[in-house]
Amino acid sequence: MGGAAGALVPAPRRAMAAGGWRWLRGLWAAGQPLFQGRALLVTNTLGCGALMAAGDGARQSWEIRARPGQKFDPRRSASMFAVGCSMGPFLHYWYLWLDRLLPASGLRGLSNVLRKVLVDQLVASPLLGVWYFLGLGCLEGQTLDESCQELRDKFWEFYKADWCVWPAAQLVNFLFVPAPFRVTYINGLTLGWDTYLSYLKYRTPGPRAPPGCGALGTMQAELPHSPTGCQTGQD
Repeated sequence: MGGAAGALVPAPRRAMAAGGWRWLRGLWAAGQPLFQGRALLVTNTLGCGALMAAGDGARQSWEIRARPGQKFDPRRSASMFAVGCSMGPFLHYWYLWLDRLLPASGLRGLSNVLRKVLVDQLVASPLLGVWYFLGLGCLEGQTLDESCQELRDKFWEFYKADWCVWPAAQLVNFLFVPAPFRVTYINGLTLGWDTYLSYLKYRTPGPRAPPGCGALGTMQAELPHSPTGCQTGQD
Protein backbone atom coordinates (compact mmCIF):
# COMPACT_ATOMS: atom_id res chain seq x y z
CA MET A 1 0.00 0.00 0.00
CA GLY A 2 2.82 2.42 0.85
CA GLY A 3 4.41 1.90 -2.56
CA ALA A 4 1.06 2.31 -4.30
CA ALA A 5 0.35 5.52 -2.37
CA GLY A 6 3.79 6.87 -3.23
CA ALA A 7 3.19 6.08 -6.86
CA LEU A 8 0.07 8.26 -6.79
CA VAL A 9 2.16 11.36 -5.97
CA PRO A 10 3.50 12.96 -9.15
CA ALA A 11 7.26 12.82 -9.45
CA PRO A 12 7.68 16.63 -9.68
CA ARG A 13 5.84 17.05 -6.37
CA ARG A 14 7.95 14.37 -4.70
CA ALA A 15 11.06 16.15 -5.96
CA MET A 16 9.80 19.51 -4.64
CA ALA A 17 9.00 17.99 -1.23
CA ALA A 18 12.43 16.35 -1.03
CA GLY A 19 14.06 19.65 -2.03
CA GLY A 20 12.07 21.49 0.61
CA TRP A 21 13.16 19.11 3.34
CA ARG A 22 16.80 19.41 2.23
CA TRP A 23 16.47 23.21 2.35
CA LEU A 24 15.01 23.11 5.87
CA ARG A 25 17.72 20.74 7.08
CA GLY A 26 20.35 22.99 5.57
CA LEU A 27 18.80 26.05 7.21
CA TRP A 28 18.70 24.26 10.56
CA ALA A 29 22.32 23.18 10.23
CA ALA A 30 23.38 26.73 9.33
CA GLY A 31 21.39 28.23 12.22
CA GLN A 32 22.49 25.84 14.96
CA PRO A 33 25.74 27.72 15.76
CA LEU A 34 23.62 30.80 16.58
CA PHE A 35 22.10 28.93 19.54
CA GLN A 36 25.30 27.56 21.02
CA GLY A 37 27.91 29.00 23.37
CA ARG A 38 28.57 32.73 23.30
CA ALA A 39 26.71 33.18 20.03
CA LEU A 40 23.46 32.47 21.87
CA LEU A 41 23.84 35.70 23.87
CA VAL A 42 24.26 37.70 20.64
CA THR A 43 21.28 35.93 19.05
CA ASN A 44 19.07 36.67 22.03
CA THR A 45 20.20 40.29 22.23
CA LEU A 46 19.67 41.12 18.56
CA GLY A 47 16.45 39.14 18.45
CA CYS A 48 14.95 41.19 21.28
CA GLY A 49 15.97 44.44 19.60
CA ALA A 50 14.74 43.44 16.16
CA LEU A 51 11.31 42.33 17.41
CA MET A 52 10.89 45.47 19.50
CA ALA A 53 11.66 47.62 16.45
CA ALA A 54 9.34 45.50 14.29
CA GLY A 55 6.51 45.94 16.79
CA ASP A 56 6.99 49.69 16.71
CA GLY A 57 7.09 49.60 12.91
CA ALA A 58 3.75 47.78 12.88
CA ARG A 59 2.26 50.32 15.26
CA GLN A 60 3.58 53.26 13.27
CA SER A 61 2.10 51.78 10.08
CA TRP A 62 -1.31 51.70 11.77
CA GLU A 63 -0.89 55.28 13.01
CA ILE A 64 0.04 56.50 9.52
CA ARG A 65 -3.11 54.96 8.08
CA ALA A 66 -5.26 56.39 10.87
CA ARG A 67 -3.71 59.87 10.93
CA PRO A 68 -3.19 61.37 7.46
CA GLY A 69 -0.04 63.43 7.35
CA GLN A 70 1.89 61.49 9.97
CA LYS A 71 5.23 60.17 8.71
CA PHE A 72 7.29 57.19 9.79
CA ASP A 73 9.74 58.10 12.57
CA PRO A 74 12.91 55.98 12.24
CA ARG A 75 14.40 57.43 15.43
CA ARG A 76 11.47 56.10 17.41
CA SER A 77 12.00 52.57 16.05
CA ALA A 78 15.75 52.92 16.65
CA SER A 79 15.06 53.76 20.29
CA MET A 80 12.82 50.70 20.57
CA PHE A 81 15.58 48.59 19.01
CA ALA A 82 18.14 49.91 21.51
CA VAL A 83 15.90 49.23 24.51
CA GLY A 84 15.09 45.75 23.18
CA CYS A 85 18.79 44.97 22.77
CA SER A 86 19.45 46.15 26.31
CA MET A 87 16.85 43.66 27.57
CA GLY A 88 18.33 40.72 25.64
CA PRO A 89 21.25 39.95 27.99
CA PHE A 90 18.97 40.24 31.02
CA LEU A 91 16.51 37.71 29.58
CA HIS A 92 19.37 35.43 28.50
CA TYR A 93 20.83 35.18 32.01
CA TRP A 94 17.44 35.36 33.75
CA TYR A 95 16.28 32.11 32.17
CA LEU A 96 19.62 30.44 32.93
CA TRP A 97 19.25 31.46 36.58
CA LEU A 98 15.62 30.30 36.76
CA ASP A 99 16.55 26.91 35.32
CA ARG A 100 19.26 26.47 37.95
CA LEU A 101 17.03 27.71 40.77
CA LEU A 102 14.00 25.60 39.84
CA PRO A 103 15.05 22.73 37.58
CA ALA A 104 12.09 21.11 35.86
CA SER A 105 11.52 18.77 32.95
CA GLY A 106 8.14 18.37 31.26
CA LEU A 107 4.92 17.63 33.09
CA ARG A 108 6.76 15.68 35.80
CA GLY A 109 8.23 18.97 37.00
CA LEU A 110 4.95 20.89 36.80
CA SER A 111 5.16 22.21 40.38
CA ASN A 112 8.55 23.80 39.70
CA VAL A 113 7.35 25.08 36.34
CA LEU A 114 4.44 26.87 38.02
CA ARG A 115 6.84 28.38 40.55
CA LYS A 116 9.04 29.61 37.70
CA VAL A 117 6.05 31.25 36.00
CA LEU A 118 5.12 32.97 39.27
CA VAL A 119 8.66 34.21 39.94
CA ASP A 120 8.89 35.47 36.37
CA GLN A 121 5.64 37.42 36.74
CA LEU A 122 6.49 38.88 40.14
CA VAL A 123 10.12 39.81 39.43
CA ALA A 124 11.03 39.99 35.74
CA SER A 125 7.79 41.43 34.36
CA PRO A 126 7.60 44.55 36.57
CA LEU A 127 11.34 45.09 36.28
CA LEU A 128 11.14 45.02 32.49
CA GLY A 129 8.19 47.41 32.56
CA VAL A 130 10.20 49.94 34.57
CA TRP A 131 13.19 49.33 32.29
CA TYR A 132 11.07 49.97 29.19
CA PHE A 133 9.59 53.31 30.22
CA LEU A 134 12.69 54.73 31.88
CA GLY A 135 14.99 53.50 29.10
CA LEU A 136 12.92 55.00 26.31
CA GLY A 137 12.46 58.19 28.29
CA CYS A 138 16.23 58.54 28.63
CA LEU A 139 16.82 57.92 24.91
CA GLU A 140 14.15 60.43 23.94
CA GLY A 141 15.38 63.24 26.15
CA GLN A 142 12.83 63.10 28.95
CA THR A 143 13.88 64.19 32.39
CA LEU A 144 13.88 61.55 35.10
CA ASP A 145 10.85 63.19 36.70
CA GLU A 146 8.95 63.08 33.38
CA SER A 147 9.83 59.42 32.86
CA CYS A 148 8.81 58.52 36.40
CA GLN A 149 5.51 60.33 35.97
CA GLU A 150 4.83 58.42 32.74
CA LEU A 151 5.71 55.19 34.54
CA ARG A 152 3.24 56.00 37.30
CA ASP A 153 0.55 56.81 34.73
CA LYS A 154 0.98 53.67 32.64
CA PHE A 155 2.58 50.96 34.75
CA TRP A 156 -0.58 49.32 36.11
CA GLU A 157 -2.16 49.23 32.68
CA PHE A 158 1.01 47.55 31.39
CA TYR A 159 1.19 45.08 34.28
CA LYS A 160 -2.45 44.02 34.07
CA ALA A 161 -2.05 43.34 30.35
CA ASP A 162 1.15 41.40 31.10
CA TRP A 163 -0.77 39.07 33.43
CA CYS A 164 -3.32 38.43 30.68
CA VAL A 165 -0.67 37.37 28.13
CA TRP A 166 2.50 35.96 29.62
CA PRO A 167 1.67 33.36 32.31
CA ALA A 168 0.20 30.98 29.71
CA ALA A 169 3.02 31.69 27.25
CA GLN A 170 5.66 31.09 29.90
CA LEU A 171 3.96 27.89 31.04
CA VAL A 172 4.49 26.50 27.54
CA ASN A 173 8.01 27.93 27.49
CA PHE A 174 9.11 26.25 30.72
CA LEU A 175 7.30 22.99 30.01
CA PHE A 176 8.30 22.24 26.44
CA VAL A 177 10.93 24.65 25.02
CA PRO A 178 14.60 23.59 25.34
CA ALA A 179 16.62 26.02 27.44
CA PRO A 180 18.75 27.48 24.58
CA PHE A 181 15.60 28.50 22.72
CA ARG A 182 13.64 30.14 25.54
CA VAL A 183 14.39 33.75 24.56
CA THR A 184 13.87 32.96 20.87
CA TYR A 185 10.48 31.45 21.69
CA ILE A 186 9.51 34.59 23.60
CA ASN A 187 10.76 36.76 20.73
CA GLY A 188 8.66 34.72 18.32
CA LEU A 189 5.53 35.50 20.34
CA THR A 190 6.38 39.05 21.18
CA LEU A 191 5.62 40.95 17.97
CA GLY A 192 2.03 41.56 19.02
CA TRP A 193 3.13 42.42 22.56
CA ASP A 194 5.78 44.84 21.31
CA THR A 195 3.15 46.50 19.11
CA TYR A 196 1.04 46.97 22.24
CA LEU A 197 4.03 48.40 24.13
CA SER A 198 4.59 50.90 21.32
CA TYR A 199 0.92 51.90 21.47
CA LEU A 200 1.10 52.33 25.25
CA LYS A 201 4.23 54.46 25.06
CA TYR A 202 3.31 56.68 22.11
CA ARG A 203 -0.47 56.95 22.15
CA THR A 204 -1.87 60.45 21.89
CA PRO A 205 -3.02 61.76 25.28
CA GLY A 206 -6.74 62.39 25.60
CA PRO A 207 -8.15 65.88 26.02
CA ARG A 208 -7.73 67.43 29.41
CA ALA A 209 -10.39 69.32 31.32
CA PRO A 210 -9.99 73.14 31.31
CA PRO A 211 -8.30 74.53 34.43
CA GLY A 212 -10.65 75.13 37.32
CA CYS A 213 -13.30 72.59 36.28
CA GLY A 214 -12.34 70.18 39.02
CA ALA A 215 -12.73 72.66 41.86
CA LEU A 216 -16.50 72.93 41.96
CA GLY A 217 -17.62 76.24 43.34
CA THR A 218 -14.34 77.00 45.11
CA MET A 219 -12.61 79.13 42.49
CA GLN A 220 -15.49 81.02 40.92
CA ALA A 221 -14.36 84.30 42.40
CA GLU A 222 -10.88 83.83 40.96
CA LEU A 223 -11.83 82.69 37.47
CA PRO A 224 -13.28 85.05 34.87
CA HIS A 225 -16.54 83.95 33.34
CA SER A 226 -15.96 82.17 30.02
CA PRO A 227 -18.02 79.78 27.91
CA THR A 228 -15.82 76.75 28.59
CA GLY A 229 -18.64 74.51 29.68
CA CYS A 230 -17.24 74.08 33.22
CA GLN A 231 -19.90 73.62 35.81
CA THR A 232 -19.08 75.38 39.06
CA GLY A 233 -22.15 74.25 40.90
CA GLN A 234 -23.42 77.83 41.29
CA ASP A 235 -25.78 79.87 39.11
